[in-house]
Amino acid sequence: MILLLDAGNTRVKWCAMDTGARAALDEGACAHDEVEALAAVLRRHSAITRIVGTNVAGLAMANRIDAIARAVDLVPQWLTPLPYCCGVSSRYDKPAQLGADRWAALIGARQLHQADCLVVSAGTATTIDLLTADGHFEGGLILPGVELMQRALADGTAQLPLAHGRFALTPRCTADAIHSGCLQAQAGAVERMFRQIADRPGALCLLAGGAADQFANLLDIPVRRIDNLVLIGLQAIVRTG
Repeated sequence: MILLLDAGNTRVKWCAMDTGARAALDEGACAHDEVEALAAVLRRHSAITRIVGTNVAGLAMANRIDAIARAVDLVPQWLTPLPYCCGVSSRYDKPAQLGADRWAALIGARQLHQADCLVVSAGTATTIDLLTADGHFEGGLILPGVELMQRALADGTAQLPLAHGRFALTPRCTADAIHSGCLQAQAGAVERMFRQIADRPGALCLLAGGAADQFANLLDIPVRRIDNLVLIGLQAIVRTG
């Protein structure tokens, strides 16, 4: 068995699967301060012989996960983006500097959709990446996620609070104006990037991430909502050896 990990900025997602299988036998997620729960996963699935993952949560998180794994004589393998893998070629100036989660998500997207697609992961940050029908990653955007945008306004201004507003097309109070502005910014960035492939056959936006549902219904483009796109990509990578 293999344990796949997606250590993001807020949570660690995981799935346990048999080598070569497509369906997870067990899966879940935990907050950073609950990552020791992975020890219970390893105890529950004692047949796990390999751990493969992505980590954008920093060295401290990698060290915590390493310690949990070493307690059962395993050493996690952390993904390093390559110029080519699983049908995806990277046109990033320096492929190894691409975020490992973005790389895995692109590979996951390639497994799900063979035409041109926009790969969007909306979490603490939002990434918006272009993947062509022939498997070329053309590049993409990184912007603050919805909550991070709202916090930036609260932290950087004297009179704009961190308040929970509601979406409106024409907001008439400050909290609604902030919330609606941040959602429109996310949707607008996605739609502007999609314009580059909108006229291509089968073009689709694959939308993933914990914040995706906040603005998914604002998008006026073809969208498919996806969960655990990074883990789907990791599954494809481990199946290739």
